Amino acid sequence: MDSNQKRRRGIDTIEMKMPSTNEAVRKHLLENLRSDQGKFAAVATKHDYYLALARVARDRLMRRWTSTARTYYEQGSRTVVYLSAEYLIGPQLGNNLINLGIYSDTASTLMELGLSLDDLLEEEPEPGLGNGGLGRLAACYMDSMATLQIPAIGYGIRYEFGIFSQSIRDGWQVEMTDKWLKYGNPWELAHTDLSFDVYLGGHTTSAIDEQGHKHVRWIPERVVSGVAYDTPVLGFGVNTANVLRLWKAEAAESFDFQAFNVGDYYRAVDAKVFSENITKVLYPNDEPLAGKQLRLEQQYFMVSCSLQDMIRIYLQKEKTLDRFHEKYAVQLNDTHPALAVAELMRLLVDVHGMNWEKAWFITTRTMSYTNHTLLPEALETYSLPLFQKLLPRHLEIIYEINRRFLDDVRNQHPHDTELMSRVSLIGETGEKQVRMANLACVGSHAINGVAELHSNLLKTTVLKDFYLLAPEKFDNVTNGVTPRRFILLSNPELATLITQTIGDAWPKNLDELKKLEALADDSYFCTKWATVKHSRKRLLAERIKSVLDIDVDTWSLFDVQTKRMHEYKRQILNVLHVLTLYNRIKKGNTKQLSPRTFIFGGKAAPGYFMAKLTIKLINAVASLINNDPEVSHHLRVVFFPDFNVKNAQLIYPAADLSEQISTAGYEASGTGNMKFSLNGALTIGTLDGANIEIRNAVGPENFFVFGLTVEEVDRLRASGYRPWEIYEQNAELKEAVDLIASGRLSSGDVKLFEPLIKALLSNDHFLVLADYQDYIECQEKVSKLWDEPRKWARMSILNVARTGKFSSDRAIKEYCERIWHVQPVPVELDMIKS
Repeated sequence: MDSNQKRRRGIDTIEMKMPSTNEAVRKHLLENLRSDQGKFAAVATKHDYYLALARVARDRLMRRWTSTARTYYEQGSRTVVYLSAEYLIGPQLGNNLINLGIYSDTASTLMELGLSLDDLLEEEPEPGLGNGGLGRLAACYMDSMATLQIPAIGYGIRYEFGIFSQSIRDGWQVEMTDKWLKYGNPWELAHTDLSFDVYLGGHTTSAIDEQGHKHVRWIPERVVSGVAYDTPVLGFGVNTANVLRLWKAEAAESFDFQAFNVGDYYRAVDAKVFSENITKVLYPNDEPLAGKQLRLEQQYFMVSCSLQDMIRIYLQKEKTLDRFHEKYAVQLNDTHPALAVAELMRLLVDVHGMNWEKAWFITTRTMSYTNHTLLPEALETYSLPLFQKLLPRHLEIIYEINRRFLDDVRNQHPHDTELMSRVSLIGETGEKQVRMANLACVGSHAINGVAELHSNLLKTTVLKDFYLLAPEKFDNVTNGVTPRRFILLSNPELATLITQTIGDAWPKNLDELKKLEALADDSYFCTKWATVKHSRKRLLAERIKSVLDIDVDTWSLFDVQTKRMHEYKRQILNVLHVLTLYNRIKKGNTKQLSPRTFIFGGKAAPGYFMAKLTIKLINAVASLINNDPEVSHHLRVVFFPDFNVKNAQLIYPAADLSEQISTAGYEASGTGNMKFSLNGALTIGTLDGANIEIRNAVGPENFFVFGLTVEEVDRLRASGYRPWEIYEQNAELKEAVDLIASGRLSSGDVKLFEPLIKALLSNDHFLVLADYQDYIECQEKVSKLWDEPRKWARMSILNVARTGKFSSDRAIKEYCERIWHVQPVPVELDMIKS
C-alpha cells in the first residue's frame, strides 16, 4: 500500500459516513475546471486543478454556511465574538475535505483522473495572518467553536502580505514578501456591499442640549472604508459553519479627478495608497514612530469595523441596544483589540445616544480579556501625543474611564497613591503613555491566563494590582489544539492506528484516547506504534533532503525545537548541548551516545538582532557537524526554513523528542508542546507554561524535566547570579562556549558571535548557564531510554493516551461555561429546492 493510499485509509476510517460521492466530485471538479478556470484537462496545471477542487469543497461549505446563518438569525442566538489581530488558519483544502467527509472520495476520484491529492494540497499557499502561537490558537478555537456548534464570529484583518516567508542565505535569515493572495483566495467571499467608515485623526467638538446633556462630535481628518471578506469555518461531523470575517482597508474615495486633471497624478491616488496601507502587511516594525502609528491604526480599524458590524447584525431584530451584552460575548485575544472597550463606548454614547452609565454597564459585561504574556515590555502602550493625533475622541473617553476608575480605587485604597499610579490607564513615567492592558482589564468582566502557572503568575506579577482590586474577574483557561488538523490531517497513519484500536469517537472527544493506556504494554501494538512513527520520519527526511540537500538517518532520534526565535525560548541552550556532544565525539567519547538528528525551525522578528544571530549560529553549527565525517555519523543538525502551519504538519508527527526549554516563568502556555505530545513525542522541558500540566497529565515518569523552577529563578537572581563563575567551573560548558567564541564557526571572525557570548557571560538574563548542567544530564537520560525502544514506545503511547485535556474543544467548553455563558445551537441543513 503506497503512502497516498495510507493517507486516504487513515482519514476514511474517521470521516462522516455518507454515500459515495466520487461521481459527484468528479463532475463538479471538471465543470469548475472548465467554467471557472477556462481550462480543459490536457492543458490544465496542478494549480488549476487545486482551484477547481477548492471550489468543489467551497460550494459544499456554502450550503452549511447559509443554513448556519439562517439558524442563528431565526433563533437570535447568543454569539461569541473572537477579536484577534492574528489568525494562522493554515491551508484550508485538506481540513475542509475532512470536515465535509469527502477526503477519501476526493482522493480516489483524483487518482482515477491521474492526479494526486497530496500534490494538489501542496499547491495551496498558506495565509500567513499571524506571527505564531497567538494566531494559531485563534484558528484552533474557531475550529472548535464550529465543531461544538457554538454560534461564533471571528473578526480580524485581511493582511495583503502576511508574516514574511523565511529563506536562509549564508546561514542568515532573509525575509521574503508573503504573497499569499498572488493567485487569489478561493475560500473567501468579498462583500463589497458590506463596508463601514472608520475615522482617523482630526478633532472633536461638543455641545450641551436643552436637557443639559453633553454631545460630542468627532470631525475626522481621514475616513477609511473597511470592506468585509468572509471565510467559512466548518466544524467536524456537524453542519455548523461559522464565519471568519476579515477587514480590508480601502479609500472612501480612491481617485481624485481634480488632482488628476491638473497633472498631479500622484496626489490623485494618495487617498487610495494611504488607506490601503492599513491592511497592507502584518504587524509593521513598530520601532519607528511611523510603524507605531500604523500598528495603532490597524488595531483601531479592526475593532471599529467589527463593532459596527455587530451593531448592524443586532439591530436587524432589535430596536435598541439595551440588550447588546446579552447577544454578544466578546473575547479580546491579548491587548491588540483592547481599543474595543473605548470604541464600543463611543458608538453607544456618541452615535446611539446612550448615557454613560448604561453604556459602561453594557461594555463591561460584553468584554472579556485573555492575557498571553508575562513580559512587562510586551504589554502594549502608545504615546499620548500619537493617541491624541490619531484617536482624539477615544483619548477623551479613556480619560473619563480612567477618572471614574481611579475614583473607585481611591475609595477602596484612599492613601495608596502608588497603586493608583500603577493601575491608571495613563502611564506617567517618562513620556505619557496609554496602557492597553490596563484598558482591557478595566473594561472587561473576566480576565484569564492560558495555563495554570501563567494565570497564577499574572496575579502576582504583571496584573497583581488588578487582581487585588477585582479578584473575582480572574480565571484560567489552559490553551488547547485541534486534533482534526494536528492528528487527522497531519498524521493519518497514527489516526488509522488509533481508530482501528479504540473506534472513531476520539476526534470529537479526545478523552477517548485514554483507552490506549491498556495497550502500552502490548508488544505487538508498540511495534505498530513505532512503525507509524518511523513512516512519518521518512517523510520528513525526504523533505529535508529536497529542501536542504541534507541526508538524515531516520533511525536516529529526531530531537526537535521549532518555535518562534526568542532568547527566553533558549534555542542557545540546545545549541550548547549539540556542541557538547560534538566535543565529546572529537575526543573519542562516544559511549552512551545515541545517534541524533537535531531539527530547529522558527522565525525571528525582522528587528530582533539576537534572535537572527542565533539562527546564524545554528546554521554555522550545522555546517561544522554535517561536514565532519567523524561527527556526522553520530549527529546531524538541520535548520528547517520557513516554519509555518504547513511545515508544522510535517514536523510534529515525525518528532521523537520535543524541546520545551524556556526559562521558567516566561512562557505563558505554549501550544507546540501539546501538538508534539499528541503525536507521540516525549518532552524534555522546564516547569514552565503548560509543560507543568502536560507533565501532570502524562505522568512525571513519562516527561524529562530539568531546570530551575520559578521560585528558584527568583531566589537565584535575588542572591546575585554570577554566570561567569558557572562558565569557569564547568569544563564542558566552557569548552562549548569557547568554541563559539573562537571563530571556528565564523570563518575566523571572532566578533561575529560576540554579542551572544557577552550576553551569556555578563548577564545571562534567561539563565542558560544556570540550567546547562541539569539539561545535559537530563539529555543523557533521554539517550539511555532511546536505546530501549520498547520502553520508549510505551512512554510515547502513554503521552498520547493522556493528553486529551489539551484539546481546544475542552478549552472552548470552559470558556462557554465560565466566561461566555453560551450554549450550542445545532444546525439543520436547508432543503435544496429544484
